[in-house]
Amino acid sequence: MGRRWWQTAVITATTVMALSVSGCGYNDLQGLDEDTKAAWSEVINQYQRRADLIPNLVATVKGYAAHEKETLEGVVNARAKATGMQVTPEVLKDPAAFEAFQKAQAGLASALGRLIAIAENYPNLKADQNFRDLQSQLEGTENRITVARKRYIDRVADYNKMVRYFPTNLTAKFLLHLEEKPNFTVADEKAVAKPPEVTF
Repeated sequence: MGRRWWQTAVITATTVMALSVSGCGYNDLQGLDEDTKAAWSEVINQYQRRADLIPNLVATVKGYAAHEKETLEGVVNARAKATGMQVTPEVLKDPAAFEAFQKAQAGLASALGRLIAIAENYPNLKADQNFRDLQSQLEGTENRITVARKRYIDRVADYNKMVRYFPTNLTAKFLLHLEEKPNFTVADEKAVAKPPEVTF
């Protein structure tokens, strides 16, 4: 009788523990943390793809517009700044480092926009097959960056909700020591909110 009671007590205790662990979100939090890291890796992968295209693009433009020195140097410097940052998963825990990373990437995107705009002034450059191929690859990469960032934003939103909601917030804070992760933001929300002026 005593042995049977002991077995029943152990099974009951094990069941209660299993149910309480699943209810505390331990595994869900761990899974979402890994999902955000994987989504972040894809963002970095696409930014690196863009950075790898830039030297060839700059060299092609230089062949037709060498005197556009300021713009060419601006792209090279922006690329150096963007690729010179140490982008580790720790960046995801540091809002200031994350913001610095966003600014560096935005600076590179802006410099690239100016470089592409140069082509309008050089018909031979616009007609160059290598330039057109690079421009097409760059456009495709920018689209991939947008998709990768959207996936990351979605994963972080799911993760941050679990970190903040009760009772999983207790597991996040006291057991796993997890905090909310920063997410991508618009550099100038006021400028984006302002409707564009259309003149004819």
